[in-house]
Amino acid sequence: MDPSTPVVRLCAQGMQAEAEGRDTDAGSLFRQAWESAGDDYEACVAAHYLARHQSTPQQTLHWNQECLNRADLVGDDRVKGFYASLHLNMAKAYGDLDEPEKAREHFELAATRIDDVPPGQYADWARVAIAEGLRSTGAARPRVADDLLTALFTKFRERGDLKALGLTLPAYLTDLGTEADQVRLTTALHMLHAARWLPADEQHLLSTAISKLTSTAPTT
Repeated sequence: MDPSTPVVRLCAQGMQAEAEGRDTDAGSLFRQAWESAGDDYEACVAAHYLARHQSTPQQTLHWNQECLNRADLVGDDRVKGFYASLHLNMAKAYGDLDEPEKAREHFELAATRIDDVPPGQYADWARVAIAEGLRSTGAARPRVADDLLTALFTKFRERGDLKALGLTLPAYLTDLGTEADQVRLTTALHMLHAARWLPADEQHLLSTAISKLTSTAPTT
């Protein structure tokens, strides 16, 4: 986004106000951004921020839908990386309105667009949010060895083994149910198993989890 445009400047000022706890000022700045928008792209950006400062779930859904509609009207590479976030916002809005089927639909749509998000911390956060949403709405496939992995992570946490958690937990939390995600998780577990720094009981539990995951892995 071009920081020199009035809409982007207003949104940046609104985010600063929000960070400082001046929510009324933030909402006013985002409204000014919306009213200043000169095309669908600028309207999309403004609607995204305006949705954050609505008093009812219905109004939040309205502005998130407006944001999504405007992105569709733009229809070029400027908004390509927005869609995972836009569908996440729609999913949350429908969840707040107790409409789980529509929330699940948007979590699934967000999953299809996650690879359009540039790599980095935001993409990692979005993958975690999507994976959590897919699981909470019943859209995710049952995860093989989930009970074993949960037990392992609990043991790592109790022992304060940050290395083991850091090596395996990201792949677990960002699992969107694809074959590539299962490979990523299994690879992380194999790496930890090969390091052999875990206590014997955890090493055995890890081995059992790997065997269970491997036995159900898709074959080509």
